[in-house]
Amino acid sequence: MSSVIIVAIVFGSIVTLASLICITVLVIVRMRHSGLSASGRKANKDEVEMIQEMYRGLEKMEQRIDALETIIMDKQHKNGDGK
Repeated sequence: MSSVIIVAIVFGSIVTLASLICITVLVIVRMRHSGLSASGRKANKDEVEMIQEMYRGLEKMEQRIDALETIIMDKQHKNGDGK
C-alpha cells in the first residue's frame, strides 16, 4: 500500500513539473507573438502575474509533496519496513 502512495506522489511531482514547463513555454511563445500595444502589454502583464501565482502554488504543492514523502518514509522506518 505504501509503495502505491509513493508512486502516486512521484507521479504527481512529475505531472506538476511537466505542467510548469508547458505553461512557461506557452507564455514565452505568446510573448513573442504579442504586439506592443497598450492593451497587449496589459494582457501580457496579467498573464505573467497569473503564471507567477500558479508557479508559487506549484512550489507550495511540491513542498507539501516533499513533506508527505518524508512522513511516509519515517512511518516505514518506524514500522520496520525500511525498503
